[in-house]
Amino acid sequence: MAWDEWNQLKAEAAGASSARMQLNRVPDEPDGKSLSTNSQGDLKVVNEHLAKIGDHAFGLYNRLWREGRVAETTTDSAASDLSGQGFELGGALSHVSLKWASALADLMDACAHISNHMDYTKNAHAGDEIFIERRMSGIATLDSGFDERASEPGKPNDVYGEKDDKGEKKDGK
Repeated sequence: MAWDEWNQLKAEAAGASSARMQLNRVPDEPDGKSLSTNSQGDLKVVNEHLAKIGDHAFGLYNRLWREGRVAETTTDSAASDLSGQGFELGGALSHVSLKWASALADLMDACAHISNHMDYTKNAHAGDEIFIERRMSGIATLDSGFDERASEPGKPNDVYGEKDDKGEKKDGK
């Protein structure tokens, strides 16, 4: 496929439909300003935001560990005591205590997963940024190498000047 054919297909695709994919996002602020700085709606990753989410998830995990199990010992003791006295309420209280412990463990696992994932994502995106920067700097180096062969650095290559109808360059060289 030729380059101009590719550009034509892109232009046709852009003009064919005004409908665009849009990711779910936070609504605009009340003053009408959008939180996104990019009008295209592209995903933007900010390491500080990832770190803040991870820190909050880690803090919630620690609070759940300390505060979510406060009544565990007394509840289990009361359930055992009530069951020992022949009350069916003891079994029900024990059941509720087990369900609470299970739900608490699931919630703590989710918080740990979020915290760990934010750390991983932050590091992965940092690695992606470095990779992209290296690739882009390599392209710039390659591009400047082509410019320097037939003309001064930073100036267009005169070899590829425009041609007239006879196939000769317009500048007469």
